[in-house]
Amino acid sequence: MTIEEKVGQVEALFDRLEIEITAFKSDTHLFCNAGCGKCCSTPNIDASPLEFLPWAFHLFLNGKAEETLALLSQVTTKNCFLYRPLSVLERHNGSCSNYRYRGLICRLFGYAANTDKYGKLRLATCKIIKEQQQENFNTAEEAIIKGKYVPVFTDYYMQLAQIDLRMGVIILPINEALKIAIEEVLHYYAYRPFPDGLGNIA
Repeated sequence: MTIEEKVGQVEALFDRLEIEITAFKSDTHLFCNAGCGKCCSTPNIDASPLEFLPWAFHLFLNGKAEETLALLSQVTTKNCFLYRPLSVLERHNGSCSNYRYRGLICRLFGYAANTDKYGKLRLATCKIIKEQQQENFNTAEEAIIKGKYVPVFTDYYMQLAQIDLRMGVIILPINEALKIAIEEVLHYYAYRPFPDGLGNIA
């Protein structure tokens, strides 16, 4: 499978998830506070390289892959390279510098569930939502217990791995996953021509 085909399949997976999350948010009335970014500023976020392949491909098409890889190689912090705090003093306020190409973990957190040790689905969301939207959160949890559909982390990561097992099952610190995604694209096109019709499209 070509890089372009893998990117297309990952983006199709993200599109399906977006539809499901939009419906879940509409039904539960849960939402992220505008400009929060606290979950993004948390160190030690893990991800797979495959979920950032569309981001890496976008960089490549725009001639920024090698430059970004060099910057990533200099990063010493464990915080996500893509996260941009709005204020040094208020690190919980900020945003993703490339929101359109954010990874699967970024899309799932807050509006998807994990399975607990008893086999029950539990909504994986942040302390802010749990505390500031307590009534809606509790109602959503009760609805999930009664069978309401909610995206599930393991289900989506299994679907991701079906696109490319090698890149989809490896879970790494997020900045390492970003690096590997870029390296994958650069390696693929090292001896191949630029994708037909895709020159500087973004």
